[in-house]
Amino acid sequence: MDTADQLASVGTFQVLKLPLGFIRVLEWVFAIFAFATCGGYSGQLRVSVDCMEKARSNLSIGIDFAYPFRLHQVSFDAPVCEGIREERVFLIGDYSSSAEFFVTIAVFAFLYSLMATIVYIFFQNKYRENSRGPLIDFIVTVVFSFMWLVGSSAWGKALSDVKIATDPDEVQLLISACKVQTNKCGSVLEPRWSGLNTSVVFGFLNFVLWAGNIWFVFKETGWHKGASSLAGGGSEKQSGTFNNQGILDQSAGYNTQGNLSQPTEYSQVGGPTSYSNQM
Repeated sequence: MDTADQLASVGTFQVLKLPLGFIRVLEWVFAIFAFATCGGYSGQLRVSVDCMEKARSNLSIGIDFAYPFRLHQVSFDAPVCEGIREERVFLIGDYSSSAEFFVTIAVFAFLYSLMATIVYIFFQNKYRENSRGPLIDFIVTVVFSFMWLVGSSAWGKALSDVKIATDPDEVQLLISACKVQTNKCGSVLEPRWSGLNTSVVFGFLNFVLWAGNIWFVFKETGWHKGASSLAGGGSEKQSGTFNNQGILDQSAGYNTQGNLSQPTEYSQVGGPTSYSNQM
């Protein structure tokens, strides 16, 4: 407890109330859901082969598949309905590249979000003492935003292909006994896709979070601060110009009024003088 209290006293947890820190925490949580729902998936489907000779039938053929979805390595035994022998049937397709790419992005995003949150809390002064830290943070945020978009799109396309490849109606076409009209094949159990559908949703939600956080990270960089200082200097210069012009106009007005009033005084003084001379 003493160590926790010391860390709490040293850390600046107020940053978690700001968009910069709060969004990082959301990125950390959403990345966990993204790679957990995809990387931890395992599904099963079942088909039945009802041969003309009932003794050779198999009404519950289980086919298991899981991440990383190398379906061409998934096999099952199906009856041939001719004799007592069986055939080894393999599914079609290899979607491991898209699935592994998606999970890899999620894992690295999870690690970076955790590290960035720790830096924001406990090393905020070092983070802001020079422009290198915010600049690296900005570049990494932009890269992860792009990678989330690419990875989520690729995994969404791969998931639709996985659904087609593991459709019981499509799997029946791979069984030679199902091509014989005297035999009957059917679907017993279809895979559940709620977990994988959720993974795609979390992928695009992560893209929205990372893309939205670009602005808040950019505000910490020297580029934004330099632009703000230039804009502030320009406004001060413009206001100074207006003040100088006002002073010049005001002094010019005073000079004009003085020049106009001076001949009047001279004319009043000179009037009686000229009259006395005439007398």
